Amino acid sequence: MRLDLAHIQRWIAPGSRVLDLGCGDGEFLELLRDQRQVRGTGLEIDEEKITAAVGRGLNIVEQNMDEGLANFPDRSFDTVVMAHALQAVHYPDRVLEEMLRIGRECIVTFPNFGHWRCRLYLGTRGRMPVSRFMPYMWYDTPNIHFCTVKDFEALCQHKGIHILARDVVGNTEREPVLASTWPNLFATTAIYHITR
Repeated sequence: MRLDLAHIQRWIAPGSRVLDLGCGDGEFLELLRDQRQVRGTGLEIDEEKITAAVGRGLNIVEQNMDEGLANFPDRSFDTVVMAHALQAVHYPDRVLEEMLRIGRECIVTFPNFGHWRCRLYLGTRGRMPVSRFMPYMWYDTPNIHFCTVKDFEALCQHKGIHILARDVVGNTEREPVLASTWPNLFATTAIYHITR
């Protein structure tokens, strides 16, 4: 399991109602259901991933986040999760607003494009970074909005979004001391627990 998903489990109460935006094949929702007795719903647009998630016995809605989430009533979920999808939507600010309308609390994770390796790669090679962490060329990447820790926090301040907690991960499972101290420079993935 990805490190960001392992970190956010502690912010999800057992038995709660969870909406997972961009749930992929449903691995994380399945884990929440089996280990935390969460009543989960996933949202996904990729047909193969939907089929895999349904095969896990999950409740999945085929829907594009960029087209809105009006079919979900206000406060219909305890927690709304969007892991590694913020940078891939066309209107991240609108999606965040909808998440906060639907859920009492939200959890967002995204790759930190301010990481020192990204900066070094771009600065020394003059090209968009390609690595294990970001394995796409600039022309075929699903990432359309490159966001840093500072960018996200500025957006939260601008929108009146309250940050309950921030966590970060580096490239390994060991405690990311540098990433915790200087997240915009050393965190590969940023993890936020937010509310209104």
